[in-house]
Amino acid sequence: MNIIPKLKSLLSLLMLALIGTSSINAQNSDNKMEKPIEVAFIMFDDYETLDVFGPAEIFGRLVDKYALKFYSLEGGVVTNRHKVPIMTEKFETMGNGPKIILVPGGMGTRKEVNNTQLLNKLEKLSQTSDYVLSVCTGSALLAKSGLLKGKKATSNKRAFSWVVSQDTKVDWDKKARWKVDGKYYTSSGVSAGMDMALGFLADRHGIDFARKVAKEIEYNWIEDKDNDNFVAE
Repeated sequence: MNIIPKLKSLLSLLMLALIGTSSINAQNSDNKMEKPIEVAFIMFDDYETLDVFGPAEIFGRLVDKYALKFYSLEGGVVTNRHKVPIMTEKFETMGNGPKIILVPGGMGTRKEVNNTQLLNKLEKLSQTSDYVLSVCTGSALLAKSGLLKGKKATSNKRAFSWVVSQDTKVDWDKKARWKVDGKYYTSSGVSAGMDMALGFLADRHGIDFARKVAKEIEYNWIEDKDNDNFVAE
């Protein structure tokens, strides 16, 4: 007499278990399908080689988390004084825009600080991106765009005076390896971009994660962002 109610109860429990399992599987499936976050390199002629390829090596290893893209005003091949070419896409192909942009430095920044079209595009991209990173004199472009006004920042120590002249209302740090102010990350010269990129990973994924990446590329990461071996006079 009591068998039927018991069977109904068991069937109800089984249905709840199946629904719960389906929900978990759906969540796991969604997690697996998350797209890597785009890191957009803002390219121009006469960029500094390591400013680009240092961070590119670090982010590029993490293919499940980050996807590298290279953009320029005109698209096509961009090259530098080392004769290293990079194929780029036009900014218009970005769609909704990347979550992370990275601005390298190099001798080309001396010209690009007067490129109103590039500066305007950089300003718009920075306002809609979650994070903005610059290496070396790339911070001069951010400063000239007005993006660093009132913010803490640093740059290449050998070109420090020139960078500062782009906007004296930035809180420039003469001794930092890299600085963080909100979503803005700015680094000192050339190799410091790798330290900053690892620092960014540490902030997003934890210090042990960043140290593991540094170990994989056999890089002696300078973890102290506030003290650079190179100090501006």
